[in-house]
Amino acid sequence: MDMLINLGKIIIMAILHHENTVIPSFSPLRHRGQRAEDLIAQIFDADGWTVTHAPRNGLQEAYLVVSKRHRSFAVAIKSLSEGRADRVIPLLSQAVLQAQAYARMGKKALPLAVIHVERASPSLINHVISFSEQFAPDVAIGIIVDRGLQRFLGAGLERLNAEPRDIRRGIAPPSNQAVHLFSDLNQWMLKVLLAPEIPENLLTAPRTPCRNASDLAVAAAVSKMSASRFVQQLRKEGFLEDFSQGLRLVRRAELFRRWRAAALRHSLEMPMRFLIRGSAKLQIREMMSSHKACLGLFAAATELNFGHVTGIPAHIYVPKLPRFDDDGCKGLVSASHAETPDLILRQAASPNSVFRSAVNHQGMAVSDIIQVWLDVSDHPSRGQEQADLIYRKLLKKIIEGSV
Repeated sequence: MDMLINLGKIIIMAILHHENTVIPSFSPLRHRGQRAEDLIAQIFDADGWTVTHAPRNGLQEAYLVVSKRHRSFAVAIKSLSEGRADRVIPLLSQAVLQAQAYARMGKKALPLAVIHVERASPSLINHVISFSEQFAPDVAIGIIVDRGLQRFLGAGLERLNAEPRDIRRGIAPPSNQAVHLFSDLNQWMLKVLLAPEIPENLLTAPRTPCRNASDLAVAAAVSKMSASRFVQQLRKEGFLEDFSQGLRLVRRAELFRRWRAAALRHSLEMPMRFLIRGSAKLQIREMMSSHKACLGLFAAATELNFGHVTGIPAHIYVPKLPRFDDDGCKGLVSASHAETPDLILRQAASPNSVFRSAVNHQGMAVSDIIQVWLDVSDHPSRGQEQADLIYRKLLKKIIEGSV
């Protein structure tokens, strides 16, 4: 413990020394940092965030405050030319500490640490995700690469994710559009468009025909602008046709293939076990009745009568993973690697899509059948088998029955 405290002091002293080191205005380091700050400000501004450049204190590094609706982030930014993990992770560690300090100075701001690199190795994103999970689970993380790659880990930041540009052609590829096509709200609106073809006990959504974007906005309870942009993008990519009864999704095999690929984003998880052991199924039901939570993956498939894989701990979606002193963790402890967890808490990467479409099954929220199919498809524990079963029994006629 003393060693950790001393290490923390050394890091803080290094940060203070770094911030008080004179960097000439013509220095490439200062120029790169300013360019990173401007780039990140543009990214947030384009997505409708209010961006404030915090007043600089002497030679304090780049510091932004971004706000949208009721959410604000204090953003600490670091920039370097080469995206090697052995160089990025130490800088990211420093950014995490600074973001936490900046957040404490703001009013209800959350910390966000962002790394900007000019070039990045393919494995760098995995290193950043691993670092975030192990050492900074309560801090939002972002990594920006000059060629267009944007990755953000944190609730409310999903829309900012983007794929790299096609360097050979100098244009953004369709995969960049796919990230936005399958944003949180867009996935929910897709479920609204598909709802008339899916039984109510498998998906909760309005089932009135949507003749246009305005009807979709009302049915999905989203803004007209959000619905209009979504409908326009579906048309642009050839996934939507207008006919007398309303909007109709076409080319569904390709649409679901891309939806499935876009849904393979990393989700934060916490393996847990109950302090007082009993019937795990009853304990899970009791816990879910007192918290905003939704049964997911294989356990949800079983509740929806599509079960195929057994012996997997129940996955429970929550809006945000709790801290161990939160009410959400009362009666629960973290399961060690040597223990079999009673359940796995999973932070919803797309909360609107997960929670709005969940079905009420015997007083318990359960993920809808499309969400289950998306979530299990890439799961290592026989997930493909489970996904194939759902496809054969339900989705095949919905997907292949349309042009």
